[in-house]
Amino acid sequence: MSSGSKKVIIAALFGNALISITKFTAAVFTGSSAMLSEGIHSLVDTGNQILLLYGMKQANKPADADYPFGHGKEIYFWSFVVAILIFALGGGISIYEGIHHVMHPVEITDPFINYIVLGFALIFEGAAWYYALREFNQGKGKWGYIEAVKRAKDPSVFVVLFEDSAAMLGLLVAFLGVLITQISGILYLDGVASIIIGLILVATAIWLAYETKGLLIGESANKPVVQGIRLILQQNENIEIVNEVLTMHMGPNFILANISVDFKDDLPSEKLENCIAELDVAIKHEYPRVQRVFIEAEKVGSKGSRKS
Repeated sequence: MSSGSKKVIIAALFGNALISITKFTAAVFTGSSAMLSEGIHSLVDTGNQILLLYGMKQANKPADADYPFGHGKEIYFWSFVVAILIFALGGGISIYEGIHHVMHPVEITDPFINYIVLGFALIFEGAAWYYALREFNQGKGKWGYIEAVKRAKDPSVFVVLFEDSAAMLGLLVAFLGVLITQISGILYLDGVASIIIGLILVATAIWLAYETKGLLIGESANKPVVQGIRLILQQNENIEIVNEVLTMHMGPNFILANISVDFKDDLPSEKLENCIAELDVAIKHEYPRVQRVFIEAEKVGSKGSRKS
Protein backbone atom coordinates (compact mmCIF):
# COMPACT_ATOMS: atom_id res chain seq x y z
CA MET A 1 0.00 0.00 0.00
CA SER A 2 1.24 3.47 -0.85
CA SER A 3 2.04 6.09 1.76
CA GLY A 4 -0.42 8.34 -0.05
CA SER A 5 -3.35 6.03 0.67
CA LYS A 6 -2.32 5.90 4.34
CA LYS A 7 -2.28 9.70 4.52
CA VAL A 8 -5.77 9.80 2.97
CA ILE A 9 -7.09 7.44 5.65
CA ILE A 10 -5.40 9.32 8.52
CA ALA A 11 -6.77 12.64 7.24
CA ALA A 12 -10.27 11.16 7.00
CA LEU A 13 -9.93 9.61 10.48
CA PHE A 14 -9.19 12.89 12.27
CA GLY A 15 -11.73 14.78 10.19
CA ASN A 16 -14.57 12.34 10.87
CA ALA A 17 -13.74 12.10 14.59
CA LEU A 18 -14.04 15.87 15.03
CA ILE A 19 -17.11 16.12 12.81
CA SER A 20 -18.93 13.32 14.63
CA ILE A 21 -18.51 15.12 17.98
CA THR A 22 -19.95 18.36 16.60
CA LYS A 23 -22.85 16.55 14.89
CA PHE A 24 -23.84 14.66 18.03
CA THR A 25 -23.64 17.88 20.04
CA ALA A 26 -25.90 19.64 17.54
CA ALA A 27 -28.34 16.69 17.56
CA VAL A 28 -28.60 16.81 21.37
CA PHE A 29 -29.33 20.55 21.42
CA THR A 30 -31.72 20.63 18.44
CA GLY A 31 -33.37 17.20 18.44
CA SER A 32 -32.78 16.76 14.70
CA SER A 33 -33.06 13.16 13.46
CA ALA A 34 -31.10 13.94 10.30
CA MET A 35 -28.29 15.43 12.38
CA LEU A 36 -28.26 12.37 14.65
CA SER A 37 -27.99 10.13 11.58
CA GLU A 38 -25.11 12.24 10.32
CA GLY A 39 -23.39 11.89 13.70
CA ILE A 40 -23.77 8.10 13.53
CA HIS A 41 -22.48 8.20 9.95
CA SER A 42 -19.32 10.11 10.92
CA LEU A 43 -18.74 7.89 13.97
CA VAL A 44 -19.00 4.73 11.81
CA ASP A 45 -16.62 6.28 9.27
CA THR A 46 -14.13 7.03 12.07
CA GLY A 47 -14.21 3.38 13.16
CA ASN A 48 -13.87 2.28 9.54
CA GLN A 49 -10.70 4.29 9.05
CA ILE A 50 -9.21 2.68 12.18
CA LEU A 51 -10.01 -0.76 10.73
CA LEU A 52 -8.44 0.17 7.38
CA LEU A 53 -5.25 1.35 9.08
CA TYR A 54 -5.16 -1.89 11.06
CA GLY A 55 -5.67 -3.88 7.85
CA MET A 56 -2.82 -2.02 6.15
CA LYS A 57 -0.54 -2.74 9.10
CA GLN A 58 -1.44 -6.45 9.08
CA ALA A 59 -1.04 -6.67 5.30
CA ASN A 60 2.57 -5.48 5.58
CA LYS A 61 3.56 -8.35 7.86
CA PRO A 62 6.19 -10.58 6.22
CA ALA A 63 5.50 -14.10 5.02
CA ASP A 64 5.99 -16.97 7.45
CA ALA A 65 5.52 -20.74 7.62
CA ASP A 66 1.75 -20.45 8.16
CA TYR A 67 1.28 -17.73 5.53
CA PRO A 68 3.94 -18.41 2.88
CA PHE A 69 2.50 -15.82 0.50
CA GLY A 70 2.27 -13.09 3.13
CA HIS A 71 -0.67 -11.33 4.74
CA GLY A 72 -1.57 -9.01 1.86
CA LYS A 73 -5.20 -10.11 1.77
CA GLU A 74 -5.76 -8.68 5.25
CA ILE A 75 -6.56 -5.31 3.65
CA TYR A 76 -9.22 -7.02 1.51
CA PHE A 77 -10.81 -8.64 4.55
CA TRP A 78 -10.96 -5.44 6.58
CA SER A 79 -12.28 -3.48 3.60
CA PHE A 80 -15.12 -6.00 3.39
CA VAL A 81 -15.75 -5.61 7.14
CA VAL A 82 -15.94 -1.83 6.59
CA ALA A 83 -18.64 -2.37 3.97
CA ILE A 84 -20.63 -4.51 6.41
CA LEU A 85 -20.32 -1.89 9.16
CA ILE A 86 -21.50 0.88 6.83
CA PHE A 87 -24.49 -1.26 5.90
CA ALA A 88 -25.42 -2.49 9.39
CA LEU A 89 -24.45 0.41 11.65
CA GLY A 90 -24.47 3.46 9.41
CA GLY A 91 -27.36 2.59 7.12
CA GLY A 92 -29.38 0.44 9.51
CA ILE A 93 -29.36 2.81 12.48
CA SER A 94 -30.00 5.87 10.28
CA ILE A 95 -33.04 4.23 8.70
CA TYR A 96 -34.30 3.10 12.12
CA GLU A 97 -33.90 6.59 13.56
CA GLY A 98 -35.61 8.07 10.53
CA ILE A 99 -38.61 5.75 10.79
CA HIS A 100 -38.85 6.46 14.53
CA HIS A 101 -38.89 10.23 13.95
CA VAL A 102 -41.42 9.92 11.12
CA MET A 103 -43.75 8.04 13.46
CA HIS A 104 -42.94 10.27 16.45
CA PRO A 105 -41.73 13.62 15.05
CA VAL A 106 -39.83 16.00 17.31
CA GLU A 107 -39.60 19.75 16.79
CA ILE A 108 -36.16 21.08 15.90
CA THR A 109 -35.57 23.68 18.61
CA ASP A 110 -32.67 25.68 17.14
CA PRO A 111 -32.01 24.80 13.48
CA PHE A 112 -29.30 27.44 13.09
CA ILE A 113 -26.95 25.29 15.19
CA ASN A 114 -27.48 22.54 12.60
CA TYR A 115 -26.69 24.93 9.75
CA ILE A 116 -23.46 26.02 11.37
CA VAL A 117 -22.36 22.43 12.08
CA LEU A 118 -23.37 21.24 8.61
CA GLY A 119 -21.53 24.16 7.02
CA PHE A 120 -18.28 23.35 8.80
CA ALA A 121 -18.81 19.63 8.16
CA LEU A 122 -19.20 20.30 4.42
CA ILE A 123 -15.91 22.20 4.44
CA PHE A 124 -14.01 19.49 6.33
CA GLU A 125 -15.61 16.60 4.44
CA GLY A 126 -15.07 18.43 1.17
CA ALA A 127 -11.37 18.81 1.93
CA ALA A 128 -11.05 15.10 2.84
CA TRP A 129 -13.05 14.12 -0.27
CA TYR A 130 -10.82 16.25 -2.52
CA TYR A 131 -7.68 14.74 -0.97
CA ALA A 132 -9.02 11.19 -1.50
CA LEU A 133 -10.10 12.03 -5.07
CA ARG A 134 -6.70 13.48 -5.90
CA GLU A 135 -4.96 10.34 -4.63
CA PHE A 136 -7.40 8.16 -6.56
CA ASN A 137 -6.86 10.17 -9.77
CA GLN A 138 -3.10 9.69 -9.50
CA GLY A 139 -3.56 5.92 -9.55
CA LYS A 140 -6.42 5.53 -12.03
CA GLY A 141 -4.46 6.65 -15.09
CA LYS A 142 -6.47 6.82 -18.33
CA TRP A 143 -9.35 4.69 -17.03
CA GLY A 144 -12.75 6.14 -16.19
CA TYR A 145 -13.80 6.27 -12.54
CA ILE A 146 -16.03 3.18 -12.61
CA GLU A 147 -13.49 1.20 -14.63
CA ALA A 148 -10.71 2.31 -12.29
CA VAL A 149 -12.64 1.03 -9.25
CA LYS A 150 -13.23 -2.31 -10.99
CA ARG A 151 -9.54 -2.64 -11.89
CA ALA A 152 -8.19 -1.33 -8.57
CA LYS A 153 -6.37 -3.88 -6.42
CA ASP A 154 -5.80 -1.59 -3.42
CA PRO A 155 -9.23 -0.93 -1.89
CA SER A 156 -7.97 1.43 0.83
CA VAL A 157 -8.20 4.57 -1.34
CA PHE A 158 -11.51 3.91 -3.09
CA VAL A 159 -13.15 2.80 0.17
CA VAL A 160 -12.34 6.21 1.69
CA LEU A 161 -13.43 7.95 -1.52
CA PHE A 162 -16.77 6.09 -1.42
CA GLU A 163 -17.22 6.97 2.26
CA ASP A 164 -16.43 10.64 1.70
CA SER A 165 -18.73 10.80 -1.34
CA ALA A 166 -21.56 9.28 0.69
CA ALA A 167 -20.77 11.73 3.50
CA MET A 168 -21.04 14.70 1.15
CA LEU A 169 -24.40 13.49 -0.16
CA GLY A 170 -25.59 12.80 3.39
CA LEU A 171 -24.66 16.32 4.51
CA LEU A 172 -26.58 17.86 1.63
CA VAL A 173 -29.62 15.70 2.44
CA ALA A 174 -29.38 16.62 6.14
CA PHE A 175 -29.13 20.33 5.26
CA LEU A 176 -32.17 20.15 2.98
CA GLY A 177 -34.06 18.08 5.56
CA VAL A 178 -33.54 20.65 8.32
CA LEU A 179 -34.23 23.58 5.97
CA ILE A 180 -37.46 22.15 4.51
CA THR A 181 -38.66 21.10 7.96
CA GLN A 182 -38.08 24.63 9.26
CA ILE A 183 -39.78 26.32 6.30
CA SER A 184 -42.75 23.95 5.96
CA GLY A 185 -43.25 23.10 9.61
CA ILE A 186 -43.78 19.44 8.63
CA LEU A 187 -41.77 17.77 11.37
CA TYR A 188 -41.61 14.25 9.92
CA LEU A 189 -39.60 15.49 6.91
CA ASP A 190 -36.53 15.55 9.17
CA GLY A 191 -37.07 11.83 9.72
CA VAL A 192 -37.48 11.31 5.97
CA ALA A 193 -34.07 12.95 5.46
CA SER A 194 -32.60 10.50 7.98
CA ILE A 195 -34.08 7.57 6.03
CA ILE A 196 -32.60 8.91 2.77
CA ILE A 197 -29.18 9.22 4.45
CA GLY A 198 -29.50 5.60 5.58
CA LEU A 199 -30.38 4.47 2.05
CA ILE A 200 -27.33 6.31 0.68
CA LEU A 201 -25.14 4.44 3.16
CA VAL A 202 -26.76 1.10 2.33
CA ALA A 203 -26.19 1.66 -1.41
CA THR A 204 -22.56 2.65 -0.74
CA ALA A 205 -22.02 -0.44 1.42
CA ILE A 206 -23.47 -2.80 -1.20
CA TRP A 207 -21.20 -1.38 -3.89
CA LEU A 208 -18.15 -1.56 -1.63
CA ALA A 209 -18.95 -5.15 -0.66
CA TYR A 210 -19.33 -6.10 -4.33
CA GLU A 211 -16.01 -4.53 -5.34
CA THR A 212 -14.01 -6.02 -2.44
CA LYS A 213 -15.57 -9.50 -2.69
CA GLY A 214 -13.61 -10.43 -5.81
CA LEU A 215 -10.33 -9.33 -4.24
CA LEU A 216 -11.08 -11.30 -1.08
CA ILE A 217 -11.92 -14.48 -3.00
CA GLY A 218 -8.88 -14.26 -5.26
CA GLU A 219 -9.06 -11.90 -8.22
CA SER A 220 -6.68 -12.25 -11.15
CA ALA A 221 -4.28 -9.55 -12.27
CA ASN A 222 -5.61 -7.02 -14.76
CA LYS A 223 -5.82 -8.24 -18.37
CA PRO A 224 -2.89 -6.12 -19.65
CA VAL A 225 -0.62 -7.80 -17.08
CA VAL A 226 -1.81 -11.31 -18.00
CA GLN A 227 -1.49 -10.55 -21.72
CA GLY A 228 1.96 -9.06 -21.17
CA ILE A 229 3.18 -12.18 -19.34
CA ARG A 230 1.79 -14.34 -22.14
CA LEU A 231 3.61 -12.22 -24.73
CA ILE A 232 6.93 -12.63 -22.89
CA LEU A 233 6.42 -16.41 -22.92
CA GLN A 234 5.38 -16.54 -26.58
CA GLN A 235 8.47 -14.60 -27.64
CA ASN A 236 10.79 -17.14 -26.02
CA GLU A 237 12.33 -19.38 -28.67
CA ASN A 238 12.40 -22.41 -26.35
CA ILE A 239 8.63 -22.53 -25.86
CA GLU A 240 6.34 -24.27 -28.34
CA ILE A 241 2.96 -23.39 -26.85
CA VAL A 242 1.78 -21.39 -23.84
CA ASN A 243 -0.95 -23.45 -22.16
CA GLU A 244 -2.04 -21.37 -19.17
CA VAL A 245 -1.23 -18.10 -17.46
CA LEU A 246 -3.03 -18.09 -14.12
CA THR A 247 -2.62 -15.10 -11.81
CA MET A 248 -3.98 -14.09 -8.40
CA HIS A 249 -3.59 -10.99 -6.28
CA MET A 250 -2.31 -12.03 -2.86
CA GLY A 251 -2.35 -8.34 -1.90
CA PRO A 252 -2.39 -4.96 -3.66
CA ASN A 253 1.30 -5.26 -4.58
CA PHE A 254 1.71 -9.04 -4.73
CA ILE A 255 0.74 -11.06 -7.81
CA LEU A 256 1.18 -14.82 -7.87
CA ALA A 257 1.66 -16.29 -11.37
CA ASN A 258 1.22 -19.98 -12.21
CA ILE A 259 2.29 -20.76 -15.76
CA SER A 260 2.00 -23.91 -17.86
CA VAL A 261 4.01 -24.12 -21.09
CA ASP A 262 5.07 -26.75 -23.61
CA PHE A 263 8.83 -26.52 -24.06
CA LYS A 264 10.60 -27.84 -27.15
CA ASP A 265 11.21 -31.58 -26.95
CA ASP A 266 14.95 -31.42 -27.71
CA LEU A 267 15.70 -28.88 -24.96
CA PRO A 268 18.51 -30.12 -22.66
CA SER A 269 17.77 -30.05 -18.94
CA GLU A 270 20.46 -27.45 -18.20
CA LYS A 271 19.13 -25.13 -20.88
CA LEU A 272 15.58 -25.71 -19.59
CA GLU A 273 16.62 -24.59 -16.11
CA ASN A 274 18.31 -21.48 -17.52
CA CYS A 275 15.26 -20.71 -19.64
CA ILE A 276 12.93 -20.91 -16.63
CA ALA A 277 15.26 -18.66 -14.61
CA GLU A 278 15.41 -16.11 -17.44
CA LEU A 279 11.62 -16.09 -17.78
CA ASP A 280 11.25 -15.56 -14.04
CA VAL A 281 13.57 -12.55 -14.14
CA ALA A 282 11.98 -11.10 -17.29
CA ILE A 283 8.42 -11.32 -15.94
CA LYS A 284 9.32 -9.81 -12.55
CA HIS A 285 11.34 -7.03 -14.24
CA GLU A 286 8.47 -6.08 -16.55
CA TYR A 287 5.81 -6.40 -13.84
CA PRO A 288 7.32 -5.71 -10.38
CA ARG A 289 4.09 -6.67 -8.62
CA VAL A 290 4.58 -10.25 -9.82
CA GLN A 291 6.58 -11.51 -6.85
CA ARG A 292 6.24 -15.27 -7.24
CA VAL A 293 6.35 -17.20 -10.54
CA PHE A 294 5.78 -20.94 -10.91
CA ILE A 295 6.45 -22.42 -14.35
CA GLU A 296 5.29 -25.94 -15.16
CA ALA A 297 6.43 -27.87 -18.23
CA GLU A 298 3.36 -29.57 -19.59
CA LYS A 299 2.50 -31.09 -22.95
CA VAL A 300 -0.61 -29.90 -24.76
CA GLY A 301 -3.36 -32.47 -24.27
CA SER A 302 -1.77 -33.99 -21.17
CA LYS A 303 -3.91 -34.52 -18.09
CA GLY A 304 -4.82 -31.26 -16.41
CA SER A 305 -3.50 -29.00 -19.14
CA ARG A 306 -5.64 -26.66 -21.19
CA LYS A 307 -5.03 -23.59 -23.28
CA SER A 308 -6.01 -20.23 -21.80
